[in-house]
Parts: sequence; structure tokens; C-alpha cells
Amino acid sequence: MDKNYKKTLLIVLIIFLLTSLYFVTAIVCYQTGKKAGRHSVTAKETGSVTNTDNPVADQKTSNETVSGIVTGQSKHPSETVSNPMANSSAEQMPEQVEEHNEKTYTTDQNVPSSKYSDTIANAQTGTPLARHGKLYVNEIDLMDEYHQRFQLKGVSTHGLQWYPEYINYESFKTLRDDWSANVVRLAMYTGEGGYMTRGNQAQLESKIDDGVSYCTQLGMYCIIDWHILSDGNPNQYKEGAKEFFRKMSEKYKNHTNILYEICNEPNGGVSWSEVKSYADEIISVIRANDSDAIIIVGTPTWSQDVDVVAANPVANPHNVMYAFHFYAATHKDYLRNKVMTARNNQTPVIISEFSICDASGSGSIDYDSARQWSDFIDNNNLSYIGWNLSNKNELSALISPDCLKTSGWSIDELSETGKWLRKRIRDDFP
Repeated sequence: MDKNYKKTLLIVLIIFLLTSLYFVTAIVCYQTGKKAGRHSVTAKETGSVTNTDNPVADQKTSNETVSGIVTGQSKHPSETVSNPMANSSAEQMPEQVEEHNEKTYTTDQNVPSSKYSDTIANAQTGTPLARHGKLYVNEIDLMDEYHQRFQLKGVSTHGLQWYPEYINYESFKTLRDDWSANVVRLAMYTGEGGYMTRGNQAQLESKIDDGVSYCTQLGMYCIIDWHILSDGNPNQYKEGAKEFFRKMSEKYKNHTNILYEICNEPNGGVSWSEVKSYADEIISVIRANDSDAIIIVGTPTWSQDVDVVAANPVANPHNVMYAFHFYAATHKDYLRNKVMTARNNQTPVIISEFSICDASGSGSIDYDSARQWSDFIDNNNLSYIGWNLSNKNELSALISPDCLKTSGWSIDELSETGKWLRKRIRDDFP
């Protein structure tokens, strides 16, 4: 065999081997890519795709709950909402939400989906509701969705019939972002020209709806307060209360941020047995629509006698707390002792109204007593809501009387009580 023939044969063999290697490599790459692509599609279809940079990317925005993704509810239940934030990164997320546009907001994917038909706060915004979810009562403590002890810290409005201008989105946003508040209490008086005494019920309910809407958009908790005062026995307007809470609990049954305070301050010698009788009926009305919302029950003597509850608690105690109110310049150790007696007897207590002046809402501020109460609150994990969001010319008002702004207040535009409460909620005390 001559040399040329051998050389030609070797070249043909090398070409054959290289060609075979090329085709084998191509086939392996094709199969590997096909398998990887199929797995990626399957994960996305099942909702298990994760994106550590943007946990809301690729989420569905229809009105169904899918793998922890849920839609929001607008101010009016009949409205549908879409989600403009689904593909926004944390840096691109708008700081505020326009309340009248149709929007959907999604929760943290780590939050259980079954309870979030109304939650609008995205985990990237860091709102209270996004971080803590639906609250519940465990023995004497308020707990968050993740079974951690939790404090509501916030502000109560004054009477909605007198100071409706403070019920606005920017006002609540100021309380959330500048004060670090996580709750707003909507004080709807029943007497004093309120809901049951010549007040315009439709307008007052509309203000409640507005307040709930703004709290929900901002990822805050909201207390709907049936604010009895001059009508010291809650049974006086019991039928009106039943109808009101029937409507509210039906309307907001899918919300996870709503609490119901069913009788602000029973007084005038009304007994606990009378308050309990009323509470049992109202609780039944609410539970017919909402089985889990937290319900706050007032106690005798302007919601001071929480120590009498344990001997005869409400019939259905599930997620029920009992209201305690104090005014630091008037109320001292003897009322703290009542709270401790109640807690030692397994009565869950919430401070749904307080101030640092005297019980008239004016008088003088007692800073030493206020500090004692502040320490007591923290030592016992008590939630607290300060009275009141207005510029009324009294010490308990949080805004200076000469300030006409209804949001975005500077420190100098706050009253002395407002300055103290802001520092208290922000935990700015030395």
C-alpha cells in the first residue's frame, strides 16, 4: 500500500471521528436544554417559581387566590381591582397609592393565602399588615399571623361628626410613615349628635368606609368604634348597634385588618352583667358574618373595670379583648392594679383609648405618670391607641389648635400631647 493511499485513509478516518463527535455533542445539548426548559415551565405553572430580587414577579393578577397571591378590595365591594405592581422591583415600587384608581396589591408569598382576599399591602412596601398579617388572641396576648406577640400602636380620631377632615389618605399615611403607627381607630359617636342622635347615618357610614379604605390601602389595622359616652348603657341603642355591626361585618368580612369595638365607655353605674348581655348579642351578630375578627368589649366605669370580667366573661370569647382606658394625670397605680388583676385571671386587655392629660381631656399633662404607664404598657405587651386626632383646643388633641393642616404635620405643628405620642409610638424615648 503506497504512502499516498495511507495518508488519504487517515484523513478520512479523522474527519469521520470529528463529525461523529460533533453530532453526539449536539444531541446531548439538545436533550439537556429540552429537559431544563420543561422543568422551568412546570414550576411556573404551579406557582413555585421564586425570584429573590422581586418576589412579586410573574404573579397572577386575576380575582383568584393562587399560591399565596391574592387580590385587593377597593373602597366599594362591587369594584374589581387590577395590579399595576406585579412586575415592580422594590426600588421601583410607588411610595403611595392613589385611592380612587383600580388597583390590586399582593401579599408576601410567605404569607398563607387562605385569609387574604382583601390584603393590599405588598411585602416590599414593609407595611404593618404585610409584615404581621391577620391578628388573633392567644390567652391574654394579641398575636400576629406568625404566632409572635404583637402590639397595636396608633391613634384614635375624634368624633367623625365633628372632625371628618382628618379622615384622609395623607393623614393616615403621615401617621404610618412619620409616627410609625400601625392602627387607626375610627370613633363614631352614638350620642352627642352622632349616629343614633340626629347624626347623618349615611354620611357617618361613608366616613367609616373612607377610613377603612385608607387603612387598607396603607396596610394598617383599623378599629371601627361604636363610641358610646353620654349614652352610658350600651343597651340604650342596642338595636341600632346590631344593625350597624351587621352591615359593617357583612361589608368587611373578608378584610383581615378590621377590629370591632362595640361599646367605647359604658358608664353611669351600668353593671358588667348589663354590658355582657349587650356584648353577647352584638358578638353573635358579627360572628354570623365574620368568624375571626377581633372584637373589643368595653367595660364599666368608662372602660376601667377590666378586673370584673373574669368572673363572668362573654359567652363566645374567641378573639375577644376587653377595653381599658386611662388618662395619665388622673389615673395611677390603682388602675394598673386592675389591669394586672385582669391579666392574672386570663382576661385579654387592650388600651383602646388613652391620653397623658387628665380625664377631662384637658387640665394638665403628667409626664411622670405617662412614663410609668408607658413602661407598664411595654412590660405587658399591651396595645395602645392615643386620643385624639384633631386640632381641638384641649390638651388631648394631637394637633396644635392653630394648625389647619390635616396631614404632613411638622413637629412644631403638633400639640405637646401629639409630640409625646409620636415619640412614644416611634420608641424615641431615651
